Amino acid sequence: MIFRRGPSDKILLIGWDTAKDSFQPGQWLKGRIYERRCDLSPDGSLLLYFATSYRKPLYSWTAISRPPFLKALALWPKGDCWGGGGQFVTQRRIALSHGPNEMNLGDGFRIPKWLKVEPFGKYSGRGEDDPIWRPTLQRGGWTLTSWPTATKDDFGAKAMWEPSPPIAWRKPNPKWPKKYCLGMSIIGIGEKSGPWYMTEHSVIRNGKEIDRIGRSDWADWDHSGDLLFAMDGCLYRVRCKQGVLAPLEDATKLADFRNMKFEPREAPEKARRWP
Repeated sequence: MIFRRGPSDKILLIGWDTAKDSFQPGQWLKGRIYERRCDLSPDGSLLLYFATSYRKPLYSWTAISRPPFLKALALWPKGDCWGGGGQFVTQRRIALSHGPNEMNLGDGFRIPKWLKVEPFGKYSGRGEDDPIWRPTLQRGGWTLTSWPTATKDDFGAKAMWEPSPPIAWRKPNPKWPKKYCLGMSIIGIGEKSGPWYMTEHSVIRNGKEIDRIGRSDWADWDHSGDLLFAMDGCLYRVRCKQGVLAPLEDATKLADFRNMKFEPREAPEKARRWP
């Protein structure tokens, strides 16, 4: 699932079939989806997402939908942006990052008997992205390799917060783990006229050679061993054939989402029912 954001107060869900590299535009939202607090069910049929419209009566909420559509099958009002979102523990069980007084479904919503809902750990409903994003990364095969020992806090600077050293994660290639590793570094937060997370990615070849993707929005390995990454509104694939990862400059542009504009779309009947 792709969260295509822009302008900053509008976001579009796009379904991505990575086997065929085909794309299905879904629904737009006038507001903000906190993508690091979202999760897909194991079979991909349900999306748990945290969103805000910054407007009454809800202001913010966590919901379950049929991606790539946002029509809520279940909705839990939140009211602020502390906590919110959650994880699929299994296909039939979710952990919801809401406080004890925020676990009730919104008026008119019901969940099927097969779906179990529980709080997201001891501090459910607290924090921002990290309480959910960190275990989500770890579940996906990422390992935290560096944590800052010092930070620079300056609300008037280009970046509001800069860690030293950067927050760094690594993930081995699923097919050739001894040959290739993907690195992700968060070098700052709160960039002026830029993304909230200032992120760089790189590929470590044979444990020592580093190919820098540079500033980018997202990167991960495909199940096939190919490298996938997003940069400047475009999505790219770098082929890995018979254990040989192509040079980054040979990346294939899969899609360019930059010129897409908001348009109201209704969810189809299938997306209005539980699977």
